[in-house]
Amino acid sequence: MYINDVHIMYYVVLGLIGLLVGQFVDWCNTRLPEYKKIFPKNMLKEYKKVFKPNYVLMIVTAIIYLVLLYILGIGTTFMSNIRLLKYLILTPMLLSVVIIDYKMQIIPNRLNLTMFEIGIIFVFLQGMESINVAIDGLLGMLVGGGIFLLITLIGGLIAGKEAMGFGDVKLMGALGLFFGWIDMLIISALAFLIGAILSIILLATKKKKTNEYIPFGPFIVLATFIVMCIPSNLLITALLEIFTLGMYQG
Repeated sequence: MYINDVHIMYYVVLGLIGLLVGQFVDWCNTRLPEYKKIFPKNMLKEYKKVFKPNYVLMIVTAIIYLVLLYILGIGTTFMSNIRLLKYLILTPMLLSVVIIDYKMQIIPNRLNLTMFEIGIIFVFLQGMESINVAIDGLLGMLVGGGIFLLITLIGGLIAGKEAMGFGDVKLMGALGLFFGWIDMLIISALAFLIGAILSIILLATKKKKTNEYIPFGPFIVLATFIVMCIPSNLLITALLEIFTLGMYQG
């Protein structure tokens, strides 16, 4: 049996991997904010002490994995599957960003650095096949990090405080290696749009007060997952329609 030209066993296996990865993300979320090693020498012993299934995170991770498989499919060569592989590896780290930033208003440096290191590896691998793809990844790092760094610096000058944390700047720089500069522009626009809408909702429902900090990392992650799943040309058209109030004629 095939689903979107992919044998159902791929879905079963990847779904099970997603469940395991989701539980591992829960373990990482307790270690990263405290600057503890993810793989300590006595990991099994420590893990048994704190083990508690996080079914929500497990199911969410598995669903994301299955959706990515459905959208991207399975190729016959390693390079034809590299986009799927990138997203599968990136997904658990993005979920950690959401949970840790929401709970503690920080994005651990170790988490951002790991994304950066893995991103560099993929840029190198793709560069062996096409130097243009590698250049696009490096430009994505500069564009993603540069936009948010500029906003942070300008916000600091105008308001006397950071418009957003430097963790967000580092996150966007690392993501640029995975997505390239055009997708980083889309992610930036989507993140601000989602952030504005959800912030208004939170303030209107009095879930947050006007002087309370609203973490921006979850908005970046949500925008990133949207870019993973929806073609860039459709997103660009939709964003132009929104930001021009329907005046854009594509």
